[in-house]
Amino acid sequence: MSDSTPANQIPLPGGSFRLFVTRLSYQAMMSLGILENPITNTKQVQLANARALLDDLIMIQDKTSGNLDPDEYEHMEKVVRDLEHVYGQIEAGQTDPATDN
Repeated sequence: MSDSTPANQIPLPGGSFRLFVTRLSYQAMMSLGILENPITNTKQVQLANARALLDDLIMIQDKTSGNLDPDEYEHMEKVVRDLEHVYGQIEAGQTDPATDN
C-alpha cells in the first residue's frame, strides 16, 4: 500500500475469534481492577461494567457452542471461568484487585 491510500481502505486487524475473546477479557479485567486502565493509569473496580462484559462473553460462549475448534473452546472456557472466579471474589468482598499488587 502506498502512503496515499485512504484510511478507510486499509484493512483493520481482526477476524480471529481468540483475539476477539481476548480483547473482551482485557476490558473485563480492567473493569475488575486487575489491569490498569491505560488512559487513566489507574486500577478501578467497576463491577456493573465487568458483569455486562462477563454476560457478553457467556452469551458468545453459548451462541458458539459446538462451532469452535478445540483451541478456541479451551480459550473461551478458561477466560469465562477465570473472570467469573474473580468477579465472585470481588462481589463477596473477599478481594479488591485494584489494591492488590
